[in-house]
Amino acid sequence: MAWFLHPMILSTFEIHEKDVMRNFLKLKKNKDFEYKPRYYKGEGNPFKIEHKLDKFRSTAHTQRGLKNKVNSAIEDLKVEGDKNLKLRFWIIVAVLVLIFLFIIDFDLSIFLNP
Repeated sequence: MAWFLHPMILSTFEIHEKDVMRNFLKLKKNKDFEYKPRYYKGEGNPFKIEHKLDKFRSTAHTQRGLKNKVNSAIEDLKVEGDKNLKLRFWIIVAVLVLIFLFIIDFDLSIFLNP
C-alpha cells in the first residue's frame, strides 16, 4: 500500500474537507460594539444623515401621488424667485455665444451695413 493511500491520512483529509465545506457555507457573525458618539447630546438619531439644506427644499421628502405632485407644483409657482434671473441668464447666454463665435473665428461684419 502506498503511503498516500494510508487510511489515517485519508480519514484526516476527509474530516478536514468536511470542516472546510461547513465553514465555507456558515458565515462568520459580525461583532457587536456598544458605540456611542463622543459629542452626541442625546437629541435625535446621531446616525441619520440629513443634508443641511433639506429643510429649505420644496422637493425633499415629498409625498407620493398625483394630487400631491400637482399641489407642490402649484406651490412652487407661487414662490417668487430672483427677479433678475432672466436678465442674468440672457447676459450669460450672450457672452457664451460671443465667445463661441470668437473661437470659431466668425466674421461679425456681415451684420453691419457697409
